[in-house]
Amino acid sequence: MGIREEVIFEGGPHRGDLILNLLLGVTLIWLPLTIGAITRALWVRYRITNRRVTVTGGWLGRTRSDVIYSEMTQVVTIPRGFGLWGDMVITLKDGNRLELRSLPRFRELASYITDRLDPQARKASGPIGQTT
Repeated sequence: MGIREEVIFEGGPHRGDLILNLLLGVTLIWLPLTIGAITRALWVRYRITNRRVTVTGGWLGRTRSDVIYSEMTQVVTIPRGFGLWGDMVITLKDGNRLELRSLPRFRELASYITDRLDPQARKASGPIGQTT
């Protein structure tokens, strides 16, 4: 019997991202970002456990990406929405990147993920909230 998978976070993008983009969507320039926020709110879901990070998204939520911690080489976060939510980019050993946009509690979750990385990846990630 293996180790039971414990869910640390499960949910969608921060609601503030949708609200802010809807308010700014009245301008023609902001309209593409508003459509992106609506799409994320409808179909993107994040699940972070003690074993993996899962992102479900794509058209009607039909695409799923699962990444285990041993495959991660770097975690970078960028605060958004006055620091209430943020974007996280996880770089994998094969060079691919997994993006988590408008993630609630992003500092806490990035810290949790970074703590599970090997020492070299932890060093490459640097302090939470730092962009490279």
